[in-house]
Amino acid sequence: MEFDKVIETRRSIRNYDSTKTVTKETLEKLIYAAIQAPSWKNSQTARYYCVVSKEAAEKFRNECLPEFNAKNSKGAAAFIVTAFVKNIAGFNTETGEKTNELGNGWGIYDLGLHNENLLLKAADLGLDTLVMGIRNTEKITEMLNIPENECIVSVIAVGYSAKDAVKPKRKQVEDIAKFF
Repeated sequence: MEFDKVIETRRSIRNYDSTKTVTKETLEKLIYAAIQAPSWKNSQTARYYCVVSKEAAEKFRNECLPEFNAKNSKGAAAFIVTAFVKNIAGFNTETGEKTNELGNGWGIYDLGLHNENLLLKAADLGLDTLVMGIRNTEKITEMLNIPENECIVSVIAVGYSAKDAVKPKRKQVEDIAKFF
């Protein structure tokens, strides 16, 4: 798909076709696209935990997401938990001190860059996604055995939309940008 079309047609989907599946190989393509994004001093701290099997995805959805996100992601074929390794991006590797006031904010920023690539690649492959920030971090950490030195940022539902999504109104460039 042409790049402009990918960014203009990608949507956050809250209604998935439960009859369709997503393979491990397809998720690997999404993650490959994600790791092409830049990161603080090429630190590459993004981490991805993929819940692929139908049974595991259903258990994850029911036990790790609040009711409204469980409902919004019902029928999604897979879930990707996104995290980053703490205290690397935005930190001096020799002293361990923050390099500026953002500290681990750089890990979150870098992960956001990676996740956007992932979302756009999903759209390019005809997949639909929903990024969710409200989740049960303790349950996810336990279920997926995520190390303490990593910070979970989001959960991305991946699958195929059960119906067409309407594009919400977007602000115009002149609404959000100042040129000097």
